[in-house]
Amino acid sequence: MNREILTGRPLRLLYSLYSQSKPVATYMVQIKQRELAKKLGVSRQALNVHLRKLRNLGCIRTGRGFIDITEEGLRMLGVSVSPAFIFVKVSPPKRHEAYQKMASLSVQQAFEVSGDMDAVLLVEQAEVDEVLRKLALVEGIQGSKTYIATQTLK
Repeated sequence: MNREILTGRPLRLLYSLYSQSKPVATYMVQIKQRELAKKLGVSRQALNVHLRKLRNLGCIRTGRGFIDITEEGLRMLGVSVSPAFIFVKVSPPKRHEAYQKMASLSVQQAFEVSGDMDAVLLVEQAEVDEVLRKLALVEGIQGSKTYIATQTLK
């Protein structure tokens, strides 16, 4: 992959955007609108009417070849946008295998960490019970603690 190094105004613009931004939960679908219309069995024009309504309600963002479902869209679907964090303690001799199994679970992200815990799993609230059930079957897991976000502070 050819990576260009940013300097000058583009770099300042990117930094300015980053410093003004806030992290948000989105789910991206990479699909062209004509493909989506065909999949749904509607005309492209009908699809555009529905997409425009969803965009105006703040439920989605669209671009060339993708549709993002926003936090508002997730709320309307009844999907919690507050994550859960599962902190996991792993037996040192079993870490490699346990990390591989944890990464294959229904998690948004998995991190190896230092400190009194060995891994942190970022999980959707709706998936917590299922992830914990599967985590209990992973050899080498010595324990876990689950924390559910109740409110975004920033």
